[in-house]
Amino acid sequence: MTTTQNNELPVWVQDRDKAIAHSTNDQWRDGKIPDYTESKIGLAAESTCNHVEGSLEAIVQNLVRTFEMEVSFKTNPEQWLSVVRERFRMSSNGSKEYTADDVVKGGTYNLFIGDTDAYKASEETFESSGRLFRTAFPKGFLWEVLEVYSGPPNIAFKWRHWGTFIGSYKDYSPTGETIEIIGMSVARVTEDLKISAVEHYFDNTQFFAKLTSLGDGGNEKQTENSLWGFFRKLWRRSEEPTVRVQENFTQQTEVSACPFHFRW
Repeated sequence: MTTTQNNELPVWVQDRDKAIAHSTNDQWRDGKIPDYTESKIGLAAESTCNHVEGSLEAIVQNLVRTFEMEVSFKTNPEQWLSVVRERFRMSSNGSKEYTADDVVKGGTYNLFIGDTDAYKASEETFESSGRLFRTAFPKGFLWEVLEVYSGPPNIAFKWRHWGTFIGSYKDYSPTGETIEIIGMSVARVTEDLKISAVEHYFDNTQFFAKLTSLGDGGNEKQTENSLWGFFRKLWRRSEEPTVRVQENFTQQTEVSACPFHFRW
């Protein structure tokens, strides 16, 4: 596919805001139409790629961003512009396939991540999972296409998902660094560029390792600098000289090597 004039393309592969403007009468979560103003500021400042409008890269990026918007904010999959609802299937790392109805109920974070040491999808709802990552990344959890390897009907592409960790994640303190996941996806699309199926492949090990690098240990470190902390340290050494060190090591470093013992 060569570069195409944007206004010749379906609205769901144009700018995400155009897809929103086309859908103002749809059923929105909490009755609120999403506002991506801050996200666009972040993307303009932090994206590593600047795809030409109408290029295959830009089309794929717009399609996925529209899909993400609809999954996150449209509660009726029948109104999703970006997918073929009755045929749609989504999987990650070769795991279970999910339907559009599954995604709108569980949310992408729960279905993508599943149960790991740092995140328990079985203990989260659609709403609570969204709050966790919005709190951790208040400036936005951004997404961009890096490369596209093949065009329709089977689009293979590489992507980057990132945010600045300046809010807390559960009991873990922010580090202020940019944390990212690099992954690949294969999307099967129709002639009018609607997604019928998509497979994601990624490893979130390093992502969660960085997200959980400062926990109770960060607060404990400050306590240890006090006089009371000194006596506590002596007491620990006398009571559990080796086990405590192993516990701390495990808490700080143990992250599942596979994002799916399960699984955007």
